[in-house]
Amino acid sequence: MKLLTVNLGRPRPSAHTNGAGGFTGIDKRPAEGPVQVSDPGPKGVGGSGLTGDSVCDLRHHGGSDQAVYAFAREELDAWEKELGRPLPNGCFGENLTTSGLTVSEALIGERWLIGGELVLEVTSGRIPCRTFAGHTGERGWVKRFTQRGVTGAYLRVVRPGSIRAGDPIEIVHRPDHSVTAALQFRAVTTERQLLPALLAAGDALHRESLRTAREYVAALPS
Repeated sequence: MKLLTVNLGRPRPSAHTNGAGGFTGIDKRPAEGPVQVSDPGPKGVGGSGLTGDSVCDLRHHGGSDQAVYAFAREELDAWEKELGRPLPNGCFGENLTTSGLTVSEALIGERWLIGGELVLEVTSGRIPCRTFAGHTGERGWVKRFTQRGVTGAYLRVVRPGSIRAGDPIEIVHRPDHSVTAALQFRAVTTERQLLPALLAAGDALHRESLRTAREYVAALPS
């Protein structure tokens, strides 16, 4: 398991975002050299965890629970075949393009050691938005991506560090439950009946998903 590229986005104008000034940082490109990663702070205030990476809409993106976004190169390859065009690393807005790691099946609370220094913890899957759809230019993209359910994973920073392309990725902790990023995604989108199952992941879960799951359970008939 290794890190193929570390991808950074610069603010670019887009007709498909409600972010301030009409800019988005979704178009990410592989960085040359090392990139420092640290906790950006709470959502709404903090942006990306990667130095040099732009988050333009702080209402919906960035913050501690979404400090880093990872997506597997193997899944980009699968989409390449389906869409019939090349998909370079970073084109899904991911900060980390990985190899040999089934990212969407990572457990919530699973921890990755990257490059011997940085430690990240999986918090949730990625929900597609109109900016993502506009960026791909594919018809019905939000529905297609949702149906596929291979979402990649958001991660929080447990221990800051510097990473670069080619660094090894080691899974250093697997929690004792079965809540994956993909299951979390399905629970908060198309299969709400799965929300109670998310509680097994506890405080490792993305704070918004944890609140949603608790509210759902509280509203169930006794």
